[in-house]
Amino acid sequence: MSHFSCPYIPRIDISPILKEGLESQSAEPVLDQIRSACSEIGFMVVSGHGVEHDLVEAMGKAARSFFALDPKVKLQGAPRSWNKESSNAYRGYFPSSANGKEGLDIGDPRLSVNDRLLLSRRYYELNRFPAELDENWRSVISLYFDALSKLGRCLMEAMVSSLGGDPTRVAEAFPRPGGLSTLRFNFYPENVDPVEISDQDGAWLGCETHVDSGIMTILHQDSVGGLQVRDRERRWVDVPYEQGTFVVNTGLAMHRMTNRVFPATPHRVLFSRTSRLSIPFFMEPVHDFVVASESLGLNKLSDLEAPTYEAFLHESLKKFAEYDR
Repeated sequence: MSHFSCPYIPRIDISPILKEGLESQSAEPVLDQIRSACSEIGFMVVSGHGVEHDLVEAMGKAARSFFALDPKVKLQGAPRSWNKESSNAYRGYFPSSANGKEGLDIGDPRLSVNDRLLLSRRYYELNRFPAELDENWRSVISLYFDALSKLGRCLMEAMVSSLGGDPTRVAEAFPRPGGLSTLRFNFYPENVDPVEISDQDGAWLGCETHVDSGIMTILHQDSVGGLQVRDRERRWVDVPYEQGTFVVNTGLAMHRMTNRVFPATPHRVLFSRTSRLSIPFFMEPVHDFVVASESLGLNKLSDLEAPTYEAFLHESLKKFAEYDR
């Protein structure tokens, strides 16, 4: 395993929580570390997460096999903006013309045609993959989505507990398949122009400076690296690759729910002439979840607006070019 060398972003072993539970004595220092990381930085690197290495490797291979498909084949899985025959407007493939990188947005594989009430809502859509992707490929997607959903719920419970909230409410907020969580493949191709040049320091970027809109992101990045986080002195800090870990950060919805205690920290990806793959999992609740501290049983009630997550997501996605659909 490679050595993690970023003193600014803490590396947290969450295995005591997984093995002994939130109420155990061994969990106390872990919860303290999580609260500190989320409140001071908004980013952490987690190990001891219980997701099998072989599954992560298989997920990377599945993503690369998708992007290796013929462009016309990939467009079979695109929403209406790029495929007029598609019934989807939200889930699916987007080409690099959208914002410099290719991507695939995947919803909960457990969602089926029988979930009619959910499918009547704005962001619930069935995944539509090209026929060239076989059942083994789809199985890897389902297993990884299951594993990251489980990990996300564990981390969410830990975050809520670290603030004195009610972790039992997390299960209600993130049902399967009722939640809106998204698994995404991002592929940054070789030898492309930068998406933008930073106004702050002139750096060439492969992904624009932004904050995540949702509650929490769990990221697997490949060994190319390039992810940077902005610290409180507005300096850019590298988040190096480390095998066997995930990079976790909080988003705008969490910022709102914790009454600004857990920030949504700006981050970016440096331009690289080497192709790069990243696989973020956006942990998102059910559509009618109220984005407010009361929803998590937190003592300090939020003075911010408390929309449903569906309404919050609709507004938040407007700032991302790939969601101009």
